[in-house]
Amino acid sequence: MTFKDLGLIPSILRTLEEQGYEKPTPIQQQAIPVLLKERDLLGCAQTGTGKTAAFAIPILQHLSQPHHEPSGRRKIKALIITPTRELATQIGESFSVYGKYTKLKNTVIFGGVKQRAQVDALRRGVDILIATPGRLLDLINQKKISLRDIDYFVLDEADQMLDMGFIHDIKKIIALLPKDRQSLFFSATMQPKIVALSKQILGNPERVTIEPEQTTAEKVEQSLYYVSKRNKIKLLKHLLQMHSMNSVLVFSRTKHGANKIVKLLVRDGMDCAAIHGNKSQKAREIALDNFKKGKISILVATDIAARGIDIDELSYVVNYDLPNVPESYVHRIGRTGRAGLSGMAISFCDALERPYLKDIERLIDKKVTVIHDHPFLNDELENESRKPDRNHGHKRKPKPSSSSRKKRNGGKNNYWRKRKTGGNRKAG
Repeated sequence: MTFKDLGLIPSILRTLEEQGYEKPTPIQQQAIPVLLKERDLLGCAQTGTGKTAAFAIPILQHLSQPHHEPSGRRKIKALIITPTRELATQIGESFSVYGKYTKLKNTVIFGGVKQRAQVDALRRGVDILIATPGRLLDLINQKKISLRDIDYFVLDEADQMLDMGFIHDIKKIIALLPKDRQSLFFSATMQPKIVALSKQILGNPERVTIEPEQTTAEKVEQSLYYVSKRNKIKLLKHLLQMHSMNSVLVFSRTKHGANKIVKLLVRDGMDCAAIHGNKSQKAREIALDNFKKGKISILVATDIAARGIDIDELSYVVNYDLPNVPESYVHRIGRTGRAGLSGMAISFCDALERPYLKDIERLIDKKVTVIHDHPFLNDELENESRKPDRNHGHKRKPKPSSSSRKKRNGGKNNYWRKRKTGGNRKAG
């Protein structure tokens, strides 16, 4: 099947041809025909499957029809909600590319930056709005945005939305939408709470599911290193130097952890940067742009900040910390091995992370290859939660109880107590 077989209009086909796109991905094959019929869609697919084009192309085609041509000031006809700034920016770029030969305009709004430029773009008029929930509601409350003309609504990365605590914001936005609309709901996982949310948004949807295993296991070589938590940074430096690794995306579970990794790598003269929620939008954009252009070879990211990173020639993904949600592992390693290229995913596992590893292997239905030949091999019996014995094997004397301490110090304490109260007389 080619894009020509999907019944797309010439202006969009022209753009796809210029971009070198010939065959649609599985989710595009299944979703585009459904959406062109203006049916609601429930899609289960992870980042990297071509999901953005699957919903952007039909929306652009619908809005290019004569009855949608604006008379007077442009009104927002399509709304795409996404959890992070990076992903919102990426989606906005995709709409601009696919809609190059249409007359449609889109803009992106998100928090963390001043709103003036975003409000100016809205004032000039847009057809398609890509937004993060917080800034959208803020501008709605300021009466800078109206949702009453929305014909097409997309909720992207719904599972990540819920993980980030956006559930109440999403419900507020849904309540402001017209009931007569086409709705699209995408999530990488379909947990019960995700299904419950989809029922509030969708009518009688078609369902499209792209299994994670189809997008990660074939071309990505996965390996695992058992290592103590304190030796993870040493192992990372060792692997970076031994394999002359370039274009490496390192995942940290926390923002503080990402900063610490960067600090320790920079100390050894390595070019790297971190992106996470505490970084300014400008700093994140600069770091990502430098990474894409090869100015830095290592990018350290948290899961949330990494949503929206789309790099075809990414050689390595390193799970410095194993994720506690197994689906996140699939998302992470799916960022390498794209565009027909091979990729490598390396994971570190300390003693406390072994339950996470079991969940991951259960999800991907395979054992990750363990590499035993490295200088920081973790003892299988090591207990990371045990505090180091500072007495060098000698038994520590138990601390005296509070009563025994009082008894031992009774003479001195009683003397000063008597001086203060005037002997043993009772006060009052």
